[in-house]
Amino acid sequence: MNPVSELARKIARIALKDGVHATAIPELFFRRVSIESEPTHSIHMPSLYVIVQGSKTAALVGESFQLDPGTYMVTSMHLPVIGKIMEATPEKPYLSLALTLNPDVIVDINKKYNSPPKERGATSGRSILVNPSTPPLLDAMLRLVHLLDTPADIDMLSPLVIREIFYRVLQGEQGALIRQFAVFGTYAQGISSAIHLINTNYSKPLIIEELAAHVSMSPTTFHKQFKQITAMTPLQYQKTIRLQTARRLLLTEGLDAATAGFRVGYESPSQFSREYARLFGRPPMSDIQHLHNSLGRG
Repeated sequence: MNPVSELARKIARIALKDGVHATAIPELFFRRVSIESEPTHSIHMPSLYVIVQGSKTAALVGESFQLDPGTYMVTSMHLPVIGKIMEATPEKPYLSLALTLNPDVIVDINKKYNSPPKERGATSGRSILVNPSTPPLLDAMLRLVHLLDTPADIDMLSPLVIREIFYRVLQGEQGALIRQFAVFGTYAQGISSAIHLINTNYSKPLIIEELAAHVSMSPTTFHKQFKQITAMTPLQYQKTIRLQTARRLLLTEGLDAATAGFRVGYESPSQFSREYARLFGRPPMSDIQHLHNSLGRG
């Protein structure tokens, strides 16, 4: 059995119901989906995602990526990605795994990798990449999943296998795009730090000059590098984070639209509703009703 099929078999045995499933390895998650989905807005954590059955698309501000079995995607920072399951049935569900990216592991591998340091003035690359998996990478992923069968080995062996997995990713032709986000002093690492601040303080007014100064860039350079890496401006990024957070609050806490808007930093309910509809295609309460109906059908 080839490693992709073996991974699908192992994941299907553990993820018996649709949804995201945590595992005994804290960094490792499985996902199962039995029906094709509408576009889903979510914040992707810095992670490695491997598709083992079915297919999906992932879009970042109009840039779309096709993910088929054996394909992996890496997001180097928190990114608002629109995903759509393209191929899934109850008999053959969409199956994938996610492995949380630990910057400290990347930094440590960088030190031993002997790769030339990326200069601060170098052009930053996009913070998302998609590649076909290599046999060594799939072999390491399979060994990590097999550890779930021997829980006593997890604490000792999983950190070693996870380290190997990210080493294999960094060996790829686009590995340099990931390394840049873990090298202190690069533009990419500065933008990563700024994005963390925006995610932590998304409800507060965004002052570009202060954020740029915090990461030791001029406002012009900061704006240019931010858009180069995320495909959006800092204000567009903050707006997307606010609206996705508001959608989650509406769906899980039963808030009304005005309250959700105020909670994420909007002072005008009409502006909130207008921008919400622009992103999600429907006004807030209509969208939430549609989501509830969709979940009920699923």
